[in-house]
Amino acid sequence: MARTNYRIGVMLSTTGSYSVVARSMLNGALLAFREINAGHDDIALEPVVVNPAGDLASYRSLSLQLLGSGVRHVVGCYTSSSRKEVIPCFEKFDGLLWYPSHYEGFESSDNVIYTGAAPNQHVLPLVDYLASRVGSRAFCVGSNYIWAWENNRIFREALAARGGTVLAERYLSVGDTEVDQVIAAIIDQRPDFVFNNLIGTSAYAFFRAFRAACRARGIDQAAEIPVASCTLSEPELPEIGPDAVDGHLSSSVYFSSLNSAENGAFIRAYTSSFPDGPVSSADAEASYIAVKLLGAALSQAGTDDARTVRAAVADQRLCAPQGEVRIDRQTFHAWLTPRIGRSTVSGQFEVLLESREPIAPDPYLVQSSPRFASAMRSPLLKVVQS
Repeated sequence: MARTNYRIGVMLSTTGSYSVVARSMLNGALLAFREINAGHDDIALEPVVVNPAGDLASYRSLSLQLLGSGVRHVVGCYTSSSRKEVIPCFEKFDGLLWYPSHYEGFESSDNVIYTGAAPNQHVLPLVDYLASRVGSRAFCVGSNYIWAWENNRIFREALAARGGTVLAERYLSVGDTEVDQVIAAIIDQRPDFVFNNLIGTSAYAFFRAFRAACRARGIDQAAEIPVASCTLSEPELPEIGPDAVDGHLSSSVYFSSLNSAENGAFIRAYTSSFPDGPVSSADAEASYIAVKLLGAALSQAGTDDARTVRAAVADQRLCAPQGEVRIDRQTFHAWLTPRIGRSTVSGQFEVLLESREPIAPDPYLVQSSPRFASAMRSPLLKVVQS
């Protein structure tokens, strides 16, 4: 049987302030391309890799170049600002963006397939965990763009519904590492925890400086003012450094320490293919999932027409490293398995709680009752480790 070759765009900022995560995402995508090409007799996928280097204008121009060259499907973008920048291009040329990153929700587009976590799959589980086990007084920090603005808004309303309060919010420009004033304000307020939406080098500088400032004042930061994130992942832990790497909470649908046959096979293949790293992450797995689902949909559709492939992807089921994943036909977001982890000195996350089963995406938070009463209350969550 003759194989049909499809050119697939891969658009990730493998240089710039959040390049560590983006390089792990590229690795996850490339691994999926290799597996599809080795396992399918009817299709072959040719990755066309471009690097916007974190520049929003480059995201737009590279999207237009890919779509103008006949590419109909692009796996890419990490930040919400880059996704927002390119969606009009995909709508104009009727392509599909396969977005492989957790995000703030409150969006739908006929030209996007979302394989990362929606807010009910990462923010609400974290609120539930923090309010029930850590405390009710939060200090929010974030990079100054839509991801942090919206995540902090959702978090603030969800925490208020649980009887908690946000003491203050502070924002830094993406890549800004001048964190001393923010840290001084946090220590002055003494919240029960910090909700962190800083990304890339800003986050790494914050973790280091916050641990050092607390240590200088005799504060056990991890125990007394833990930092909780929806972004922190394994490739970033070495960037923080050994003096401040442990004790940080992360809400995610995937950790590389998961003990399952599917994840074991994934980690072995990933490590063998990319021995120089970065190590795997939730975003790497989301990129892997995006390409695997795209390949299955292309095989079923027999064409790369965006509308036909979009219809076909809702029929797919994937035994992913995190567990079963499928695309919701109503929202074209993924059913995923929420988890809470805590970083360790070994550069991994120990899983503290996890959902008993994949959770339906709710990008507009319309299924919670009341709206921000956590969708992740027991019996859905089970304790893995205290």
